[in-house]
Amino acid sequence: MKFAAIYSIFVGVGMIAQWLISYFSHQIPELTTEPYRIAFHLAGEFITAVLLIVAGIRLFQTRKKAKRLYYVATGMLLYTSIVSPGYFAQLGVWAWVSMFAVILILALAGLFAVSRE
Repeated sequence: MKFAAIYSIFVGVGMIAQWLISYFSHQIPELTTEPYRIAFHLAGEFITAVLLIVAGIRLFQTRKKAKRLYYVATGMLLYTSIVSPGYFAQLGVWAWVSMFAVILILALAGLFAVSRE
């Protein structure tokens, strides 16, 4: 469960950092071209990130219901790691598509590890 906890926290923090870096470097053109769509997308991304961080912390603390929260947060991560690469594939940025594939595989590994304990 230690891997799942560390991975969950790492990905949650990484998601928040990636979006903040993109925002402050003015790399989110959808803020002006599609403000409502990106606002909903960002809400989903930040909720996912926060839940991943909280679930990871709770797994370390072996708190009651930590596994349930982890399953929800990781389910949200699985969704975003399947949907989000489409944006980058459309742009031909294959490194980001590959990164999402790795995120997906490691998330599945974490789910498997947690479910076996």
